Amino acid sequence: MGRDGRGVRAVSDTSIEITFMYRGVRCRERITLKPSPTNLKKAEQHKAAIEHAISIGGFDYSVTFPGSPRAAKFAPEANRETVAGFLTRWLDGKKRHVSSSTFDGYRKIVELRLVPALGEHMVVELKRKEVRDWLSTLEVSNKTLSNIQSCLRSALNDAAEEELIDVNPLAGWTYSRKEAPAKDDDVDPFSPEEQQAVLAALSGQARNMMQFALWTGLRTSELVALDWGDIDWLREEVMVSRAMTQAAKGQAEVTKTAAGRRSVKLLRPAMEALKAQKAHTFLADAEVFQNPRTLERWAGDGPIRKTMWVPAMKKAGVRYRRPYQTRHTYASMMLSAGEHPMWVAKQMGHSDWTMIARVYGRWMPQGDNEAGLKAELAFSEKDKTQNAITIKEIANTKL
Repeated sequence: MGRDGRGVRAVSDTSIEITFMYRGVRCRERITLKPSPTNLKKAEQHKAAIEHAISIGGFDYSVTFPGSPRAAKFAPEANRETVAGFLTRWLDGKKRHVSSSTFDGYRKIVELRLVPALGEHMVVELKRKEVRDWLSTLEVSNKTLSNIQSCLRSALNDAAEEELIDVNPLAGWTYSRKEAPAKDDDVDPFSPEEQQAVLAALSGQARNMMQFALWTGLRTSELVALDWGDIDWLREEVMVSRAMTQAAKGQAEVTKTAAGRRSVKLLRPAMEALKAQKAHTFLADAEVFQNPRTLERWAGDGPIRKTMWVPAMKKAGVRYRRPYQTRHTYASMMLSAGEHPMWVAKQMGHSDWTMIARVYGRWMPQGDNEAGLKAELAFSEKDKTQNAITIKEIANTKL
């Protein structure tokens, strides 16, 4: 009895549903009418009247369907909220629920990108095409495009939860463009010779901190947030649970992910650096590493670069790389030495080793001439008794 092709259909013995488009949203509303042929025809006429009112700008959702949940969304107050207004309100709410660095990233995207480009649009009328057309004009990397979309997508998800919009127009969609492969210098570890040259150019607390960084792989933000209470001398481990970014303005914050909260094994050079550092800050029982100029905790990687790192690199005659490359150096050393990628991933605060394989794959051993022999011996049908003996011999031999 239904007439689905005409946007009208029976949905129960007592009601008829009509479907129409309003402000880019597919709307479905029920009319309390028995779905007889006559009433279905009336419903079609009612739908046609609605579509005509929409076409001439005379449709008022709250008058036509006063009990509909959508009426509030299409009310004048909601219609007048611009993207700029909503994003400002959304940003204010986010401040209490994300880390300082994440909030600062959102703020820059909202204030410098989204509001200038899309701010005058009404939230309920923002379309994917408008976002795509704008993104296509930006001369930025795909990483920056992804960050912009991630911020806007998150905001529009919240708009959908507030029922300002029916569906997030960016849900399940990402805009990107073809670009040249990323340069290898994104991961540019220091060679053993370079490490020694840099450490030789440093002294005291600065040397201790950088030696510790090279042999633990901690992020710079994690390094400056360390307290002596985080060191487990008996287990020879350091518990990493906080980070301090420039945006945090001197306040340590919990790490962003569960994997980021971790125990890191202290290898011998890292332990040596800590023991040497004891003479400087241990008795105060607070931060492990201090800015030697102020004798206070480092405020972030900016001061480290300016007051200590850049001069040391120049003195050592080593090609400049940012301090974060100490983390990449740690990963490359561990993998080149044959340490298991999953162990390296956990040491560095990753939940699995997918990223380790993708970013540091070139430093992972590719196997040797005996690779595959264990599987061949284990599953071959020939002389399984002899194979079992051979497998045991291989297992006891360092390949």
